[in-house]
Amino acid sequence: MRFWDGYKGSSFLELLAIEHAHLEPDVKRWFAELGQLPPTAHGTTCIGLRFTDGALVAGDRLATIGYQVASREIEKVYATDGYSVMAVAGAAGPAIEMARLLAIQFEHHEKIEGEALELEGKANTLSQLIRQNLPAAMQGLIVVPIFAGFDRRRKTGRVWKYEVTGGRYEEREFDAVGSGSVFARESLKKSFRPDASREDAIRMAVEALKDAADEDRGTGGVDLERKIYPTLKTCTVSGVETISETEIADAHRELLERRRRPAEA
Repeated sequence: MRFWDGYKGSSFLELLAIEHAHLEPDVKRWFAELGQLPPTAHGTTCIGLRFTDGALVAGDRLATIGYQVASREIEKVYATDGYSVMAVAGAAGPAIEMARLLAIQFEHHEKIEGEALELEGKANTLSQLIRQNLPAAMQGLIVVPIFAGFDRRRKTGRVWKYEVTGGRYEEREFDAVGSGSVFARESLKKSFRPDASREDAIRMAVEALKDAADEDRGTGGVDLERKIYPTLKTCTVSGVETISETEIADAHRELLERRRRPAEA
């Protein structure tokens, strides 16, 4: 691979700015042409939590425009490489593009440097992308993700939350983002255990998303009629795993049965 003039590093974003500046998002021009912000699809709720073998990230599938359903099957949880996952809440279009660009950045770095970024470096890279989106966020196109992965050096799962300016904060237990996040966090406060197994983590995530959907109209729950289930991914020493719909359905069914069961005297 040749080195371009003025470009000596492994940042895909810098390469894009130098070689193909016309492909960079021109937020100011967009809004100047539009005159006002058009109706935009938003997605919520996403959660991230740690468990014994790593970290789990989950998101519902509903996207809304105001009080209308924009999509019932949107994906909000993306594997950014073999050991990390990003979940997105906020403006759907910019959020999805940010997840794709982050995955490209990780792949580009590994090809140039010959080794993958440390998990901490991956979290920092996402901070930079969020900071670059700040002009759009000021116009309403806010993206607030959760990032998680398995730290192969420390042999543990890790979870980060972000603010709209790019600030990042590592969570030792769990966190949630989106309009239903307050209800998801309240649910996890009651069910979370640091020594949880993989199966326990799935149950906690499914219950938190159900509690959020019960109280927040912007969060989609399990749609039994259409057989649409939340997206759950785990990050462990074996890499990223997508939890099957069968397992999610079983966890949801178990939750309903437990809640229907009469309380013991």
